[in-house]
Amino acid sequence: MNLKKVLGIATLASVFALTACKDEKKPETAAAAEPAKQEAPQKIKVGVMSGPEHQVAEIAAKIAKEKYNLTVEFVEFNDYALPNPAVSKGDLDINAMQHKPYLDSDVKANNLNNLVIVGNTFVYPLAGYSKTIKNVNELKDGATIAVPNDPSNQGRALILLEKQGLIKLNDNTNLAATPLDIVENPKNLQIKPVDTAVAARALDDVDLAVVNNTYAGQVGLNTTEHGVFVEDKDSPYVNIIVARQDNKDSKPVQDFVKAYQTEEVYQEAVKYFKDGVVKGW
Repeated sequence: MNLKKVLGIATLASVFALTACKDEKKPETAAAAEPAKQEAPQKIKVGVMSGPEHQVAEIAAKIAKEKYNLTVEFVEFNDYALPNPAVSKGDLDINAMQHKPYLDSDVKANNLNNLVIVGNTFVYPLAGYSKTIKNVNELKDGATIAVPNDPSNQGRALILLEKQGLIKLNDNTNLAATPLDIVENPKNLQIKPVDTAVAARALDDVDLAVVNNTYAGQVGLNTTEHGVFVEDKDSPYVNIIVARQDNKDSKPVQDFVKAYQTEEVYQEAVKYFKDGVVKGW
């Protein structure tokens, strides 16, 4: 073989070797230069009751933004009858304002069969409040007691009154109990169903009122300082987050649930409700 051919082959081999080396390094160089991908921002619209529960949920919104880049828009309500239909119709993504017995009752009454539970929040125990007595033994014959008039909270309040020895129901497991289910009333107490939203404000007109914690907090009542008796903290009435069948597994919904079920949110709830709140998760 002559010298020119040898040199040509050697040169060609060198070119192939250099090209191969460059090709091998390309992926590494490209990977190093590629910027990190940022997660696209998410949004969610959440229904809550006005007052302390909304303030607690704001901490969940802050955590959702910081950890999951999730922007939370709250829609506030003063009427429990409105948030479930709003979620069902798609006006809201989720709501956080009720316990399961209330949801079950609302679903049945209003055919909201596309609603599902996606997470727990807190147990907010019902409590009996009074401006005139400190103990149930002080209730006089014929005293008037206000109870919430919505189906689930009314039964819950009556069961609580039975636990205090004030009345006896024909079935103390019936969550839909009404005053008509009272079979014993030794003090002839006047049980007065009132709108759930005004029960706390009825204290000027009744001897005792069984009040939902949401509304008690709105008028400055808490179980430690003002409660005559309080529902057990192992109550099955844990509050829940409710979504629809078609969005229950979506990332915004799941991220909001995770943001809510945190120690920071619990501590905010304690700030407002003192010992009237327990974790439900």
